[in-house]
Amino acid sequence: MSILVSPHNEQEEKVLIAFLKSMKYDYKPDVGANEEQVMQAFIDQYNQDIDIAEKEIESGDYLSQDQVEKLFADRRNNPK
Repeated sequence: MSILVSPHNEQEEKVLIAFLKSMKYDYKPDVGANEEQVMQAFIDQYNQDIDIAEKEIESGDYLSQDQVEKLFADRRNNPK
């Protein structure tokens, strides 16, 4: 999974980078110069995720709307 984040200022960027480092996340700073490559990689990953989801649905590996509503109702009633 990938997430594209655009901080609004230098301070936000520093805080974000400090957080990513503290959690030992892999990240790529300064991708602005390669924006087209980043967007293409995002689109490729997105399409892969859609293909995987479609295969899961076709194989019957999914929840019905009723099951999803019950799951969320149970989570609301029994918070951890």
